[in-house]
Amino acid sequence: MSTLLEKIYDLQDINTISKHEQIVHGIIGAIDSGILKVGDKLPSINEMVAEIGYARKTFVKAYTELKERGLVESKNLKGYYIISKETNVTLKVALILFAFHSFQEDFYNTFREELGKRYHIDVFFHHNNLNLFKTIMDNISRKYGMYVIAPIQQEEVTVMLQKIPFDRLLVVDRYLKMPKKYSYVSQEFENITYQKLVELIPRLLKYKNFTLFFKENSDFPPEILLAFNRFVKDYSMNGQIVESYEPNTLKKGTAYFTISDSQLWKVLKDVRKMEYRIGSDIGILAHDDNIVKEIAFGGITTISTDFEMMAKKAATFVKEGDLIREVVPTYLRQRNSL
Repeated sequence: MSTLLEKIYDLQDINTISKHEQIVHGIIGAIDSGILKVGDKLPSINEMVAEIGYARKTFVKAYTELKERGLVESKNLKGYYIISKETNVTLKVALILFAFHSFQEDFYNTFREELGKRYHIDVFFHHNNLNLFKTIMDNISRKYGMYVIAPIQQEEVTVMLQKIPFDRLLVVDRYLKMPKKYSYVSQEFENITYQKLVELIPRLLKYKNFTLFFKENSDFPPEILLAFNRFVKDYSMNGQIVESYEPNTLKKGTAYFTISDSQLWKVLKDVRKMEYRIGSDIGILAHDDNIVKEIAFGGITTISTDFEMMAKKAATFVKEGDLIREVVPTYLRQRNSL
C-alpha cells in the first residue's frame, strides 16, 4: 500500500487538480507503473481515509470515477478490485440496441467515431426480448459511467431504467415516457409514417393492392402498423397485413412495404427470378435506409430516420451530459421502386 500512497502523495502539491483527482490519478499511475495489477484489491475507503485524511466522500467520488472508467469493480462485502489496465479510457459506455441491423450499424459506427478512442463502448442486443433485457441490465448495473439504451416500450422497462441516475442515461431510437429530467433522442413512427405515405399517394395509386409485412411480437415498431391501417382506411386502398413473405408469391399490381431487410431481400430475389419490373409491375417501399437500398435495382424508396444525426447527438450527451429531449427527423427518399 505504501507505494500506492506515494503515487497519491506525489500529486498533493499540484494545486490545479482536486483532492479526488489526486486519488484517481494516483491509482492510475500505480496501474501504469505496475504497482497495481488486474485482480489486485484496492485499500478500502476507510483505510484510505485513515491513511490520507481526506473526507470519506472524496474517496467515494474517486472510486466511482474509476468504476466509470472501467478500471475498478466493486464486489459486495469484498471491496474494490482492479479489472483493467486500460488507463487511457475516459469513460466506459454501455450501448444497448435491438439487434445489429444495418441502420443500427450506421448508428454504432458514427457513435464510435464521434466519441473517439478514449471512450470504451460495450454493445449489447436484447432482440425485443424482455427477459434478455432484464439479464443484460442485471449484468451491467453500476458498472458503467454512461448508459445509451434503445428500450423495449413496456412499463416494466420504464421502471427499470429509472434506477439509473438521470445524468448517466440516454434513451435512443424508441420513445419511452420518462420523468422530465431524463434525456432521449428518439424517432417518431406513427404520425411521420402516415405523413410520408400520404406524400406517396400519386405513386401508390398506380397499384391495386398495398401489402405490409409485419410480424407481431417482433422488434417492429407497432406504430408503423397503426399508421398503415389508418392510411389504407383513409384513402380507401386495398391494404393487407402479411406476417412474412413466402417465396414465389409476388403479385403484379401490388406495392409491398417492408420493415425487415430480410423480407426485402426475399422479395427482390423473386423480382429478379420472375422478371418483374420494379416501379411498374410491382412497387416496393422499405423502412430504414442504407447504401444497398440506395443502389439496388435502381434504388429502393425508403422512409428513414437520420441515424447519423441520432448517433452524433448521443455522443454529445455522453461527452457533455447536458439534458436533451429531441425527436430526430425522418425523411422520405423517393427512388425508382415505386
